[in-house]
Amino acid sequence: MSNSSDSISVNLKETRRFEVPAAFAAEANLKEDEYRRLVEIGKKDPEGYWASVARELKWSRPFTRVLEWEAPFAKWFSDGKLNAAENCLDRHLEKNAEKPALIWEGEPTGEGVTWTYRELHSRVVAMTAALRKLGLKKDDTVAIYMPLVPEGIVAMLACARGGFPHTVVFGGFSAESLKDRMVDAGVKLVLTADFCWRKGGKVALREQVVKSLAPLHSAGLTVKNVVTLKRENAGLAKTPTSVASGPVGKIGSADEYDWYGLVNTVDPKMRETLGAAEAVEAEHPLFILYTSGTTGKPKGIVHSTGGYLAGSMRSTRDVFDLKAKDVYWCTADIGWITGHSYVVYGPLALGASVFLYEGAPTTPGLDRFWEMIAKHKISVLYTAPTAIRAFMKLGNEWPAKHDLSSLRVLGTVGEPINPEAWMWYREKIGGGKCPIVDTYWQTETGSIVVSPLAGVTATKPGSATLPLPGYDIDVLDRDGKSVPLGSGGRLVIKKPWPSMARTIHGDPERFKKTYFSDFAGGIYFTGDGARRDEDGYVWCLGRVDDVLNVSGHRLGTMEIESALVSHPKVAESAVVGRPDEIKGQGIVVFVSLKSEFANAIAKDPVAAKALKDELRRHVAQEIGAFARPDDVRFAAGLPKTRSGKIMRRLLRELATHGEVKGDTTTLEDLNVIASLQAGDEE
Repeated sequence: MSNSSDSISVNLKETRRFEVPAAFAAEANLKEDEYRRLVEIGKKDPEGYWASVARELKWSRPFTRVLEWEAPFAKWFSDGKLNAAENCLDRHLEKNAEKPALIWEGEPTGEGVTWTYRELHSRVVAMTAALRKLGLKKDDTVAIYMPLVPEGIVAMLACARGGFPHTVVFGGFSAESLKDRMVDAGVKLVLTADFCWRKGGKVALREQVVKSLAPLHSAGLTVKNVVTLKRENAGLAKTPTSVASGPVGKIGSADEYDWYGLVNTVDPKMRETLGAAEAVEAEHPLFILYTSGTTGKPKGIVHSTGGYLAGSMRSTRDVFDLKAKDVYWCTADIGWITGHSYVVYGPLALGASVFLYEGAPTTPGLDRFWEMIAKHKISVLYTAPTAIRAFMKLGNEWPAKHDLSSLRVLGTVGEPINPEAWMWYREKIGGGKCPIVDTYWQTETGSIVVSPLAGVTATKPGSATLPLPGYDIDVLDRDGKSVPLGSGGRLVIKKPWPSMARTIHGDPERFKKTYFSDFAGGIYFTGDGARRDEDGYVWCLGRVDDVLNVSGHRLGTMEIESALVSHPKVAESAVVGRPDEIKGQGIVVFVSLKSEFANAIAKDPVAAKALKDELRRHVAQEIGAFARPDDVRFAAGLPKTRSGKIMRRLLRELATHGEVKGDTTTLEDLNVIASLQAGDEE
């Protein structure tokens, strides 16, 4: 283990290893010998490998060119034409028209609907026709600001069908954030809803759209139309009301239409013609998705159609061992890349049955997740480590109330998972029988790049294991040299891949500087630290920006968090640094305790101080004395987005300045920050 400036200190104590159950491997789509063959092809002939993957798609005009690479800008399959919605819907109609495509539950109990592939196709065709009737043409960009309801999927696929790039804006973003994204993308039309449900309350969406449109004129952008779904009509579980065929009013200078009223204005005889799929070039932008980053204006990540679809489809099939009979649930919102790749495009391209849930995981009861899994016989579950740790904190009794035997594959996404949460997920949710696929990827990669394959890869708690076939992954020191096994460094991708981002919208120089300037030769730097163990398995350590430099020791925050959560009293933790005149950076940890221990120290300062000292010793024992936290703060909860990610940026502000002044619009619960600011410091 090295503590030089080129390496990241790593803890190699985790030694547990779980082989794929023999019965599971025997039934897997991808067998180990075929996997080994694909890995070798991917190494020797990556272009040939990806060409074979892309040919599994439906092409209107087959491609003859595979890769054109002028670092850092790639073109894949550029002379081919296809349509993403056609690949997700039309090609399944011959054999699977009556198969469930979307199974949806709203947050209010008893509200739900199932749409077959035939019905989803019909609704997408109708909406594409309606959008064209409003004057949209190929290359016009559409903003989608909607709840996680079936119509949100219709919105995305209708845009894809018409050749209209979409930018989905997460419903938790403020009007100002929505406005910034619309201006940057040059949006022509907005698809939204009047509200969504969250934790039993109504979150106003249309109201934010109204606020966002007001300043657009001064920004030089004119949005001509807004289409609003009445949330009570979501999924058309009952007869829709108020479906006026013409504009229902004005929002600024934009005409506003009722969603189903607009659809009904299209002559049924003309729907197929107006709703026909537009064959677009493989490099045609499918969507722009904004990722905030830590500084500067949001980055509009542009993804292509052909390459993106090839990557998301293949990874969905191989990573999750997805089968025709599976009911698949990825818990992400469509406002994030996970919702794009693994709620919509990847699973639907494979003809899967996709489950959707609109609301909070603990509404109206703490067992809502597990109740829905049992009710719908969900077999593949893909969720975030923060959600898993939150469920751990609630207690084992809630999943134990329900029959979870339908589950056969479990997945994690969004950030590294600590071994203790991994083991709880395996034992309490998977019953010790389900392979866990701990996936590593980013908005910029478009699809999963490092992960176990459910039917092939032996797993280790906390490791994303091995690169998928076709990806050239490495861990480098600052000089661009591969670090030896057992060491940490910077996680990179050395060769282009089809689902990679094409650029930052309107700012190609920023794209080059942000992702391709750290190393020469067109190497993509993920921004994350990682280590490879003696088996070559990848262990992700989080953002290099989050690596702490403590008295010359470079420590990954994820490693310290993992050490804390290994303590039997800790449910969840977040680690940040603050300036320290002597050590460079001090270590501040925010700890959420399991409920029985939290109650015990709530009114006992002596017990609280004793536990803080105990946690400091525990971290020092697990990692080393140099990792001992300077400040331990107990918190009833940690600040998270509605997608489950801990907002460490806010905790850094709190640790450094004693208050939070940054943007908190995407927080799930604003009271968390208020309670943390009110808490006592040592």
